[in-house]
Amino acid sequence: MIVVDLICSAEHRFEGWFASQEAFEHQNAAGMVSCPKCGATHIRRLPSAPHLARAIAPTPAPTPPAVPPEAVAKLIEAIREHAANSEDVGSRFPEEARRIYYGDAEERAIRGQASPREALDLLEEGISVLPVPPKEDLH
Repeated sequence: MIVVDLICSAEHRFEGWFASQEAFEHQNAAGMVSCPKCGATHIRRLPSAPHLARAIAPTPAPTPPAVPPEAVAKLIEAIREHAANSEDVGSRFPEEARRIYYGDAEERAIRGQASPREALDLLEEGISVLPVPPKEDLH
């Protein structure tokens, strides 16, 4: 695909897109190229730098920056420490999280078990939950 700068007999400038130079010449000679402003079919090409229109390849998603393993280990340890200092409500976790969120129970840090579906339901309600990597002495 090529893009060419064109001008009509009334001096209106515009741009045309053609499969090739030969396609432009053929269409122009056949009177198939017209000015979008006045409809004139006496069209000539203006000098311009070559410009090829190509399909734009999708931009690959940016690669997230690498996180040093030490930072990941520290984060996991901090999460585990916070979990160790929270109240274990066991399988009542979804129910208790809702009670706290809606103000029916005192606000406090809790931990427990929830199925993936229960955790997703809590998140959809706007209740923040975070899976904690297990540590033997927490449960």
